[in-house]
Amino acid sequence: MLRQVASSAAQIREAQRAAAEAGVAALAEDGRPRAIVVTGMGGSGISGDVLAAICGVGCPVPVTTVRGYRLPGWVGAADLVIAVSCSGGTEETLAVAADAARRGCRLLFVGGAGSPLAELAERTRAPFVPVRSVGQPRSTLWGLSVPLILAARTLGLADAPDAVLESTAARLEDLAHRCRPSSEPFINPAKRVALELAGDVPLVWGTSTLAGTAAYRLCCQLNENAKYPAVPGELPEANHNQVMAFDGVFARGAASADPDDFFRDRADESEHGLHLVVLRDTEEHPQARKRADASIDMARDRGVAVTELTAEGEHPLERIATLIALADYVTVYLAVALGVDPTPVPAIQELKARIAT
Repeated sequence: MLRQVASSAAQIREAQRAAAEAGVAALAEDGRPRAIVVTGMGGSGISGDVLAAICGVGCPVPVTTVRGYRLPGWVGAADLVIAVSCSGGTEETLAVAADAARRGCRLLFVGGAGSPLAELAERTRAPFVPVRSVGQPRSTLWGLSVPLILAARTLGLADAPDAVLESTAARLEDLAHRCRPSSEPFINPAKRVALELAGDVPLVWGTSTLAGTAAYRLCCQLNENAKYPAVPGELPEANHNQVMAFDGVFARGAASADPDDFFRDRADESEHGLHLVVLRDTEEHPQARKRADASIDMARDRGVAVTELTAEGEHPLERIATLIALADYVTVYLAVALGVDPTPVPAIQELKARIAT
C-alpha cells in the first residue's frame, strides 16, 4: 500500500496525458454548464469533493457530488454529469450515469478501460478518460481527480495551469521522501502521527472547506486502511456539535473533576481517549482561525490529545494534495502499527456478495 500512496505524483502526470488524449478540452465547445454533478462512490466519489475544493467557493457554477443510485430531479440537459469509477463497474455510478444519459445531460466518464462504464461512454458517445488503477481505488485518487480538474479548467471554472500540476507532483514526491519507510518516527511525520493516534478515537476537523475535504478523506482512509473508526468535521460547524465530546466519557479529563489532585483515584482513568486532529489550511477565514485556536486550547484543558497538520503550498491543489498525502501515509503506518493489512477490504467485499444474492 505504501507504494500505491507513493505513486501520487506519477498519477498526476499520467492523468494529464490521458485527459488530453481523450479530448477533454472539447468540453468547452458547448460552453459553460449550469452545474457540474460528479457521481462516484468511495475512493472514486471523493474526486468530486476535490474538484469542488479546487474550484473554490467563488466558482460561478455549483459543483456537487452524488453518492447513491439516483440523480437529483433538477439535473438536466444544461448540466455536466461526470461519472467516476476506478473499476468502471460501480453499480451506483452506472445507474446515475445511465439516468444522466437518458436526460440528455452533457457527459464525461472517468474509469477503468474495457469496463461497463467505458461501454456506456461508447454507446452515448461521451468522452471517456481511461484510468490505470495503481491497486486499490482509494489509492488512485489523483488519477481519477486530475481529469475532472482539467475539465473544469477548460470550462473556465478552475485555475489549474500545467505549472501548478507539476509543482503539486513535486510536492508529493517530496512528501513521499519524508514519509519513506526507512525514516525513523522522529523525522517521519506520518509515523509520528500514527503512533500518536494509536488507541485513541480521532475527531478530525478541517479549518476550511478544502481542509474539510481532507479531513473526510483521512477518516475514510482510517476506516479502510487501518480498519479504524474516526469522525470527520469542519469548522465552524463542528463547534456547534462535536465540540461537546470534549466533555464526554472519551475525554481523558472526564474521570476526575480535579485533574491536579495528586491523591485522586487513577484506576478509572484511561490511557487512551478522544484525540482532536486539526487539519490547518494556509487560507482560513479569520473567525475559523480563532475557532480552531480556541478549540485546541479547550481540548488540551480537558486532557484531550491534539495533533495539528498543516497544508503546504499556495495553490488550492498543492494545499489539498499535501494534506491528503500526509493523511494517507498516516493511515498506512497506523495499520502497520496495529498489525493490520491495509490493502484488503473484506467487509466491503462480503457486503457486496450479500446484496448480490
